[in-house]
Amino acid sequence: GAPGSLLATAGAMRAAGLLLAWALLHPAASQQCHPSSPGGVLRFTDRHAEIQVPALHRVPSSLDPLYGLVRRCLDLIQQNPLPTELLRTALNDPGSVRTSQVVQYELGYVVCAAVALLFTVAVPVAGMCFCYCRSRQRCGGRLRAHRRSLGCRRRSLLACLSFTSLIILVSVACAFVTSQRVKGQMEPGLGAVPSTLRTLRQHLASVPQGVQMVVDKFEVPRKQIISDLGGLSRSVGLSIHAQLKAMTYAALADLQDRARDLQTSLHHLQILHRTARARAVARAELEPALRERRRRVVALLDDPRCTSCASVLGRAQGLELGADYGKVPSVEKVLKALAGLPRSDFAEMIRQGNGTFNSIPELAVERMAQVIQDLQGDLARTAEKVQSIADSFPLPDYTRPVSEALGKAEDRSQPYLREVNRFERYRWIVGMVLCSIILLILLCNVMGMALGTYGLSKREDPSDYECRGEAGAKFLLVGVGLAFLFSWLLILLVFATFLVGGNIQTLVCRNWVNQEIYKFIDTPGNLPPSMNLTRQLNLRRDSNLSSTYRECKTGAGLWEVLQLDRSYDLDEHLKTPKYTADFQKRLSDFTANLGDVRLLRSEGRQDLETFARSGVDEVDYEHFQEEMKNPVVQTSLPGLARNLEGLQKMQRNSTVAERLAAEAQALWHMQNSTVQSQEALVAKLRESVQFLSHLAPHLKERVKRTLATTASVEARLPVQAQQILRQELGCFTRKELRYFAQYLTWVGQTLREDVASCQPLATALDNGRVILCDRIADPWNAFWFSLGCCTFFLIPNIIFAIRLTKHFRPIRNRLISTGSEETCPFHIPRVTALKL
Repeated sequence: GAPGSLLATAGAMRAAGLLLAWALLHPAASQQCHPSSPGGVLRFTDRHAEIQVPALHRVPSSLDPLYGLVRRCLDLIQQNPLPTELLRTALNDPGSVRTSQVVQYELGYVVCAAVALLFTVAVPVAGMCFCYCRSRQRCGGRLRAHRRSLGCRRRSLLACLSFTSLIILVSVACAFVTSQRVKGQMEPGLGAVPSTLRTLRQHLASVPQGVQMVVDKFEVPRKQIISDLGGLSRSVGLSIHAQLKAMTYAALADLQDRARDLQTSLHHLQILHRTARARAVARAELEPALRERRRRVVALLDDPRCTSCASVLGRAQGLELGADYGKVPSVEKVLKALAGLPRSDFAEMIRQGNGTFNSIPELAVERMAQVIQDLQGDLARTAEKVQSIADSFPLPDYTRPVSEALGKAEDRSQPYLREVNRFERYRWIVGMVLCSIILLILLCNVMGMALGTYGLSKREDPSDYECRGEAGAKFLLVGVGLAFLFSWLLILLVFATFLVGGNIQTLVCRNWVNQEIYKFIDTPGNLPPSMNLTRQLNLRRDSNLSSTYRECKTGAGLWEVLQLDRSYDLDEHLKTPKYTADFQKRLSDFTANLGDVRLLRSEGRQDLETFARSGVDEVDYEHFQEEMKNPVVQTSLPGLARNLEGLQKMQRNSTVAERLAAEAQALWHMQNSTVQSQEALVAKLRESVQFLSHLAPHLKERVKRTLATTASVEARLPVQAQQILRQELGCFTRKELRYFAQYLTWVGQTLREDVASCQPLATALDNGRVILCDRIADPWNAFWFSLGCCTFFLIPNIIFAIRLTKHFRPIRNRLISTGSEETCPFHIPRVTALKL
C-alpha cells in the first residue's frame, strides 16, 4: 500500500521540483512588490466647492475691433500715466488740490470739452441762421439757371448724402447695440459687487466647517487600510507558500524517490536472494535426472538398429546443465543490513511535511491576528492626530478683520450702486431717444432722396413743378431741422458719457491691467491712515497688496498672507511620518516563525543512511549478468525432442521407434515441468539484477544529495519565510503609506486651493476688472464713440441735404445756351406758375 501511494504522487512532486532550479537562479524575482492595483488611488469627494467665486473672463465679441479702436483713441487723448502725486494729494488733503493740476492731467479731455462746447454752440447758431435765411428765401431755395453740369453735381450730392447717411446708420446701429450691451451688463455687474463680497465673507466664515470636512475625509484612507489589513495575514501566508513551494515540493519529491528506491531495492534484493537459492536447489534436483536422460538417449541413438541416428548423437551427448548460480555472490549480507527497513513510514512523513507546509496561510492568519488588531488601534490614534489639524487651525481669529472689512464694503457700496444703476437707466433712456431721432433723420434723408430722384425722373421740363420732387426737398429740410434741433443734445450726451467712460478706461482700467494701482496703494504715504489696507485686512507686516495678490493668485492659503507671525506651518502639520511612525514601526518590528516544516525525521534519515551503507552498490551484479547468459541446459530440450520425433518416422524397427517416441516424450516433460519454471525464475532474476545494477553506482550520491537537500530546505524554509514576511510587510507598509500621503497631499491641496484659500480674493479683484473694464467700460466707450460719429457726420449730412434740395425743385429762370446740349433753340418758353 505504501509504495503504491508514493508512486501515485511522484509525478506531481517531480513536476513541482522542476521549478526549484528557476527559484534558485532567480532569487531577486521574489523580492519585488506586487504591482499596484487600479484601486491604489484614493478618491475624495464632497469638496468644499459650493462656496466659490467663479472666475470671469473676457468673452470674445464681434465688437472687439471697435473696442480696440476706442481704446487707441483714448490712449491718444490721455497719454499721461497714473497721476500719483495728484491722487496722493486728493486722498490725504483734498482741499489742497489745485485746478491747474487737474487741467494739466485732463488736458486731452479739456480739448475735447472745448470741441464739444464749440459744437454745442455753433450748430444751434448755424441752425438759427439757416432758418432766418430760409425765411428770406435764400437757403434751400431753387436753382436760378440750368447748366449742363447740374446732373453731375446732383449725382455727386446724392452719393455724398447717401455715404454720410450710411455711416450714420452704421454708427447708430453700433450705438444701439453697445447701449443695450451696457444696460445688459450694468445690472448684473453692479449686483456682482455685493454678492461677491458676501461670498467672500461666507468663504471665510465657512473655513472651520471646511477644515473639519477635510479632516473627516480621513475615513476614506482609514477604511481602505482596514480593508487591506483584513487580507494582510492570508496574503502574506499565500505569498510565502507560493514562493517556497517549488523548493519544498522538489525536496519532498526527491525524498519520495529515495524512499521508493529503498523499498524497491529491498524488494529486488529479496528476489535476487530467493531466486539464486531456488535455482541452486533446482539445479541439484535436475542434474541426476538429466544425466540419466542423457545416458538413455545416447544409448538409444548408438543402437545399430537406429536408422540415421548418428546425426543427432552429438546433440544428445551435449545434454548437460548450464548456468550454475551457486557461483554468484551472495546478497545475504546486504539483506541483513537492510533487515527491518524501512523502520519509518515515509509516506506518512511526506504527507505530514506537505500538510504542514500547505497550512502556512492559515498559520499566518493565526500568528498575525494580534499585530493586525494593534495596527487597527494605531489607526484610531492616527485619526485623533489628524483631528488636531482642525483643532489647531488658527484662521478663525485672524479672518475676523477681513470679514468685517468685507461687510463694511458691502454696506457702503449699496447706495452708490443704486445711484449708478439709476443714472444708467436715465442714460439708456436718453440714448435710445436720441438714437431714434437719428434714425428719424436718416428716414427723412432716405424719403427725401427717393422722392426727389423719382420726381426728377418724371419731370419733363426743369422749370416744371413736380409735387414728388418738392416733397423730397421738404423731407430733406425736415431732417436738416431735426439735426439742428437735437445735435446739441447729442453732443452733450456724447461728452458726458465720454468723460466718464474715458476716465474709467485711462485712469482705472489701464492702470489696473498693468497693476500700477496696486503699486500706488502699496507705496507708503499714498493712502491716508484710515485706508491702510494692510492693517484693515490683517495682512502680514512684510507684505503689501501687490505681493498678497500675487500669492493669492498662485493659490496661497489664507494663513500664509494673514498676520500669523509664522506661527502655523501647514507643511509641517502634513508631514507623513508624523502620523505613520507608530504604524510603520509596528510593522517593521513584527516577526513570526512561519516556515518551521520537518520534511525528514531522524528515523527516516537513519533509514536512508543505512540504505546507503548497506552495500547494495558493492554487489557484483556483472557476475549475475554473466551467469544469466548461460541457459538452464546446454542443449535445447525442445530441439532434441523434435529431432527424436523426426527420427521416429524414419525407423523400420518398431521397437526403436517406440523407444525414440518415449524419449522424446520424456524430454518434453522435463522441459515443461522443470526447465521452463527455472527459465521463468531466471527472467525474474534478470529484472531485479538490471534494476539493482542501474541503481547501485549512484545510490550513495543520490542518498547523500537527498539528505543534504532535505536538511538545506528545512534550514532555509524559516529564513526565507522570514525574508518573504519582511518583504511582504515592507510592500504593504509602502502601499499604506501611499494612502496616508495621498490623503495628506489632498488635505494640503484642498486647504490651499479651496477651503482656506485666499485665491477667491484675487479672483474677486480680477472679476471686478473684467466686469468694470471688459463688460461695462468697453461697450460704454463704444456707445459714445458710435454716437459721436453720428453727431459729427450730421454736419456734412446737413450741408449735403441743403445743397441737394435745390436740385429737387424746378429751376426759377431757364437760360438758353447755344453750347448746351440739353436746350433746344427752337423751344418756345411758356408761362408757368411757380410755387415757392
